Amino acid sequence: MGLKAKILIIDDEPTITFTLGRLFSNEGYEVSTSNDIKEAKHKIAHEDFDLIVTDIIMGGDTGIDVLREIKEKKLACPVIFITGYPTIETASEAVRLDAYDYLAKPVKNEILIRTVKKALQHKTLVEENVKYKSNLEAIFKSVKDGIITVDKELRILELNKAAEHICGLPNSKEAKGNKFESFIKGCSGKCLEALKETNNTKLPAERSRFECNNQSRERRVVSINTYPLLDSQEKINGCVMVVKDETRLVDLESNLHERQQFHNMVSKSDKMQKIYSFIEILANTKTTVLITGESGTGKELVAKALHYYKKDIRNPFVVVNCATLSDNLLESELFGHVKGAYTGAVGDRIGRFQKADGGTIFLDEIGAISSTMQLRLLRVLQEMEFECVGDSTPIKVDVRVIAATNQDLRKMVRNGKIREDLYQRLKVVELTMPPLRDRCEDIPILVDHFVKRLNRKLNKNVKSISTDVQKIFMDYKWPGNVRELQHTLEYAFVLCNKPIITIDNLPSDFGGVSPANVQPKEEKKHNEREAIIQALEKTDWNKAKAARLLGMGRRTIYLKIEEYNITKNEDL
Repeated sequence: MGLKAKILIIDDEPTITFTLGRLFSNEGYEVSTSNDIKEAKHKIAHEDFDLIVTDIIMGGDTGIDVLREIKEKKLACPVIFITGYPTIETASEAVRLDAYDYLAKPVKNEILIRTVKKALQHKTLVEENVKYKSNLEAIFKSVKDGIITVDKELRILELNKAAEHICGLPNSKEAKGNKFESFIKGCSGKCLEALKETNNTKLPAERSRFECNNQSRERRVVSINTYPLLDSQEKINGCVMVVKDETRLVDLESNLHERQQFHNMVSKSDKMQKIYSFIEILANTKTTVLITGESGTGKELVAKALHYYKKDIRNPFVVVNCATLSDNLLESELFGHVKGAYTGAVGDRIGRFQKADGGTIFLDEIGAISSTMQLRLLRVLQEMEFECVGDSTPIKVDVRVIAATNQDLRKMVRNGKIREDLYQRLKVVELTMPPLRDRCEDIPILVDHFVKRLNRKLNKNVKSISTDVQKIFMDYKWPGNVRELQHTLEYAFVLCNKPIITIDNLPSDFGGVSPANVQPKEEKKHNEREAIIQALEKTDWNKAKAARLLGMGRRTIYLKIEEYNITKNEDL
């Protein structure tokens, strides 16, 4: 408190107020005295004191009255009682009213001075805490982002006005003490998911740009960050969640047609912006959608976006690749079978349509199914009803069907390979994915996107591609589309040990490299051999995974391993 602390001494004996006044003055304090309770109350009402030292019994009045006065006016002024007649009643009343200390006469000077110093230090700490709390509350209230703190049981401790507005929560008084999950109805639950993750791992969590569909107010797009609240022993006491309302920003981006990233799709081209708009329009309907386009253009990404946009993420999304299964297997996969339906059917099996009930089934490579399967599928599309293989009991489902193909279904209809009625059922709405060569302006942002993703996946620090590689990429026709670009970069990442990917890091069979840029054959073979070994080491010598990492077929990597005489655990 320092030398300027002001002390009021109250006692009905003038000799005591004089003695204590001189004692405190000699210690450097500013002293005021009073021999009457009424006079003391008047001084307290008109002057600021840092500490009051008072007797308890003073004629018909008591020092307890002074303490009550201080508490009623909420003054930050500690009170020390000095009494020659200590009783249990006065001591308990002093404690109840939060007196700082209670000393019996006679009191030694050194004990009294030590008590006064501690009381003034206590006052300083209380004032600092009050100031700190007031500053925090001011910051808490002024922040435009929603702030919610919860304990380790995820009960709400505090929330600001912004959180009430953004999240549709009740006011702080009503929300406190209730579990956070009791207020989230009809939404995806990503906020709760992030809080649980931080609570379990003691690490921050993040969820970017998702739909917040709380039933109590209109749809919002928000991003959240959660942080652990740890004590001095690093034990978690709860979490704080910051909620940023990005609805207006998303709407502006939508209006400007510049949504470069949309449900894991990256593009700024006009053709893809139209696809994004179609997804937004179709998201809340159960219309059957046919997605066409060349291999590698991202048809499955569009199907996932149609399923997840503005919906509960808990609804099932089931994928079936029709081209990889024979007729019998595909029928069993789609519709399920009962025990004994055919040789090898040792038990009942639920089909993909039944698993997708309430959600979406994505039929990839739909052009590969037989005429028999086309007929069965047509009935499901018309009636949303089917029977398991080996059973005649009809099963009703509520499923949205999204199909995709890289074939020309119109031509297949003309050639009699696809039923006309099935085709019409599938193409209620048709979305055609543009090839990468028709949206070259997306190549730079796709490269940046994959560079960031591959750095995380492969634990590297590649900054970018060289200008020469950039030119090659821009001039190349990309017959394998976005998938080919991704695999080409992944191969280059495995080989690259520098911050910049150069022509030397590209696959030897990459069609975009002109003969003038091609390395000498032996050097190219050496680099390819190194790339294969690195990929094998990263995948613990799993050849199938290494092949996928390098963007080549499994048979190709086996042939390359044999050609280059690569053995396990050899040094580069």
